[in-house]
Amino acid sequence: MAAPCVSCCGALCYRLFIGSRVTLAPRQGFWKTAAAEFQRGAGSQLLKPIHTTVVTTKKNVPVSRHETYTEEFIKKQIEEFNIGKRHLANMMGEDPETFTQEDIDRAIAYLLPSGLFEKRARPIMKHPEQIFPKQRAIQWGEDGRPFHFLFYTGKQSYYALMHEVYGKVLQVEKHQNQLQVKGVLPEKTEIRDLIGSRWLIKEELEEMLVEKLSDQDYTQFIRLLEKLLALQCGPAEEEFVQRFRRRVPTQSQQQLREPVQYDERGVAFSACEGKRKSARAEAVVYEQGSGRITVNGIDYLLYFPVLQDSWTAYCRSTRPRTEEAGPGGSPQKVYLEEALRGFARARRREAGSVPGVGQTHWPAEGSTVGNGLHLNHEAVVPPKS
Repeated sequence: MAAPCVSCCGALCYRLFIGSRVTLAPRQGFWKTAAAEFQRGAGSQLLKPIHTTVVTTKKNVPVSRHETYTEEFIKKQIEEFNIGKRHLANMMGEDPETFTQEDIDRAIAYLLPSGLFEKRARPIMKHPEQIFPKQRAIQWGEDGRPFHFLFYTGKQSYYALMHEVYGKVLQVEKHQNQLQVKGVLPEKTEIRDLIGSRWLIKEELEEMLVEKLSDQDYTQFIRLLEKLLALQCGPAEEEFVQRFRRRVPTQSQQQLREPVQYDERGVAFSACEGKRKSARAEAVVYEQGSGRITVNGIDYLLYFPVLQDSWTAYCRSTRPRTEEAGPGGSPQKVYLEEALRGFARARRREAGSVPGVGQTHWPAEGSTVGNGLHLNHEAVVPPKS
């Protein structure tokens, strides 16, 4: 009985093993298919974010373009500015016809007070021509051809101006060479007086040319103009150079000069009163003096107890200004410039236009105003009552 039982158990186990292989085979195929689909899906999901990030990065790149303003836009802005100016004048109780830009600035500062340190961040109301930058007109025709032959430089107005200036330099040099060949010496021209004017600054030149310039471009242009002035050019070239210079109002023209007075002896003198901090003094310069400097009736060498103070008083009186010892021993300045100018000749009265004379910034030590006026005059500082 034992033998048939063993054979039956073996047959049963064999059938179960074969059946499990048959049933596992399709299940393994199913898992392989599912794994392949998962890999394809995961791969596509991993690739999509990388692809989309590249596309979005390219789309977010800003394009640098200069904003253009049409004539209609500028006209509309000007009309709105004029309307706003009339309303602002009515609010301030002023006449709109005589309401200037200075009145507008004062009204804006009064109505919209601001404590911002950066002035450009404060509210303003300017003319549209000052707010919107000037733009160059169209530089090419309908067929696309440029009008100017220097269009390829990118700064056609600047290089055209440089060509014009250098052409004038060559023309003047050619004229001088022709005179030398003929044996005729060029006429000696007077030294050009550039006092009272200055060169255009870089921003003003850019506004004139409607082009952006570098510091090197501006420096080369000024050097070329100075080279043209150094030559013996004619009035036409001088008039051309004056286009690039601006008048600077001299301080001597704005100051009122006291006329020369005469004492009972008939001696001419000029007086001027000056002050510094809490000290006040009066400086008197006499004509045909001895050159002595007295302070409160005492010689300046004896008045100042310290040798350095007396020497400083002498040196600065040639600037021309002297020193008076004020309270506490601290030197107080007394200016003699106005007194000396009363005796200056007409051709020397504009000496104050030189930087440092007649202004807060003084020239170097020992410089004089006029033809040695401090040597031929007696500077007296009378005591104050």
